Amino acid sequence: IPVEEAELDFHIVDEFQGEADARMLRLLLVAAHKDMVATHIAAAEEAGLRPTGVDLNPFALLRALASDSTFEAGGEMIIDVGAGVTNIVIHEAGVPKFVRILVLGGDDITDALAATGRHSHEDADLLKRRSGLSGGEGDDARIIDEQAGQFVDEVRNSLDYYQAQTGSSRITRVVLTGGGSLLTGLPERLSGAIRLPVEVGNPFDRWPVSKVEMAPEQLAQVGPVLTTSIGLALGGAE
Repeated sequence: IPVEEAELDFHIVDEFQGEADARMLRLLLVAAHKDMVATHIAAAEEAGLRPTGVDLNPFALLRALASDSTFEAGGEMIIDVGAGVTNIVIHEAGVPKFVRILVLGGDDITDALAATGRHSHEDADLLKRRSGLSGGEGDDARIIDEQAGQFVDEVRNSLDYYQAQTGSSRITRVVLTGGGSLLTGLPERLSGAIRLPVEVGNPFDRWPVSKVEMAPEQLAQVGPVLTTSIGLALGGAE
């Protein structure tokens, strides 16, 4: 992004002593297109809301899912799989170390199924949810498998890139969240590709709720979809 077209901010990641005991800060620089930020602010204002700040999705994920306790064996990778965008954040004890945004998500599977002409977009989405990565035969199963494979490859590339950096933490756990994380078989497929344990994260495990007329299994289904919203709300309450 050209600097003149970007909104810039930073997040303090760490503090350490430099040469001659000088106080040094390690920062995570955040950049976003000004037009994109302005569009989101305008949408909120048109809805009658008064924006007081703009947050980064990966920071919301950390608030909702990451523990402040130190991981004995290394870091954790959180992957929020949305409809069209996937956010990846790697952290250690709640401190972000790496952030990447992928322009792909669950809708890629739906769109690929609908593009065959055999299904409407709505039916394609239902088929995706019903079938998942079942390992079945036929063109539809092949399309779902291929699209999921591309997603897994991008995640693996991101992990490899991070671990190639000097001073990177060893990742010991991966957490999937977002609506796309509910695709049957995706955690197992990803785990096999990156050789790490993968689980679906539910923010309600860390932030229990009361007076909600929903069974635990229902909360487990809606929790991953609400992860970013819960993280943003927690940020607003700070």
